Amino acid sequence: MSLHDVKIVSKSRHDAPSYQTAGASGMDVRAVLEAPLTLAPMQRALVPTGIFLEMDQSLECQVRPRSGLALKKGITVLNTPGTIDADYRGEVGIILVNLSAEDVTITDGERIAQLVFCKVEKVNLIQVQELGSSERGEGGFGSTGVK
Repeated sequence: MSLHDVKIVSKSRHDAPSYQTAGASGMDVRAVLEAPLTLAPMQRALVPTGIFLEMDQSLECQVRPRSGLALKKGITVLNTPGTIDADYRGEVGIILVNLSAEDVTITDGERIAQLVFCKVEKVNLIQVQELGSSERGEGGFGSTGVK
């Protein structure tokens, strides 16, 4: 496993994102709130984190839900996975949505999402008149069955 250096500016009063275990692929990131934020069922909000990143152009940072928050409270990241591009320098914000049937309150310093850094492959799109055939063909959603 190789490590990449990613620069971080933290304007948060909380710990920087970190891996919670040696085998974790995501770093937990915390909410920075002046007051608790209550999300009604199906309500969404952009939650600030107080962090700013600078990474190599070969990386992206994906924002993913925390499984425990999703299971226990029904809170997830709305645009999963969210992408933080290498050239973005603004504050990392997390779009949370409450999919439960009850109000859910997010508090300052709560771990609300995880950040996963991934390699990015750039491609050249080549305009053609038709594509080669494949076993699947044009079969779309559910075309391969469920069992």
